[in-house]
Amino acid sequence: MDRLMLGDNQFFGINHMSEEKARAQAMRFQDISVVQDVLDDAYDERVTTFMCTTHERIELVADHVRAQPERYADMTFLPCMPYAHKYANAMTDEGPLGAIRKFLPDGGFLDAARRGGSALARKDIEGVTTLLIDAEMKMFEGLRTPVVFLQNVVVDLLLGLGFDDAFRIFAEHVRGRYGAEPGFITMNAPMLLDTLESVGIENPVVCTNLNKVGFRMSGGVQAYQSLLRDRQWRAIAMSVFASGAIPADEAIGWVCEQPNVESIVFGASSRRNIVATRDLVSQYWQLD
Repeated sequence: MDRLMLGDNQFFGINHMSEEKARAQAMRFQDISVVQDVLDDAYDERVTTFMCTTHERIELVADHVRAQPERYADMTFLPCMPYAHKYANAMTDEGPLGAIRKFLPDGGFLDAARRGGSALARKDIEGVTTLLIDAEMKMFEGLRTPVVFLQNVVVDLLLGLGFDDAFRIFAEHVRGRYGAEPGFITMNAPMLLDTLESVGIENPVVCTNLNKVGFRMSGGVQAYQSLLRDRQWRAIAMSVFASGAIPADEAIGWVCEQPNVESIVFGASSRRNIVATRDLVSQYWQLD
């Protein structure tokens, strides 16, 4: 994984501290070409990994990158799934069969339909889960996706329900079908690491909030520092600025000095902010 990666919250009006800023961002990025302009700025500044949800508008970005392989030779996508709203919308607009046709890879439609039908008939969670993963991955066909993430909404729900085997199902399918490493996003890294270890997932890739004020870090800062010091896992830090609560240089300095942090994912809406974050990180880490 690259040491520095661009996230996509800003493109879809997500701001954890300000609804006003969230609305302004949502309005600004309604045109997908504006999103692509920011991604081009990041790419040209050598931030070439895009950690993104499977929002339907990301498919337009994927199509754009796929159409220009020479321009984006180093572009890497890290999909984060699922994005539930698009399934609900597709079921409303196209019906169950139309929704399946829309999201599943063309070559595997019949196989997927058989898997999904038999799985639903038997209430086979594993079959349904793998079917949904394939649906989410369709838009990234032919693109570099070395890590595929399970979104924190699902991860933390599964943790709360105690459905631990779902993590094994996800990991095995992502590795077996896509040759990718499974990743997990969470607001509760202490609980997640214990659970992943219990189902045999070793040295996992985990993206979690990591900042010096404990913003959205279940268990607190000291618990996370203990995990970084004592446990074997590949940590990706998100929300390092605590949605603007920490000055940028102070936030980056603290995160980069923590042991065992492999990468930082950050949001930015302009080349200036991308360059500023990159330059701050480069004071502590060597960036390619």
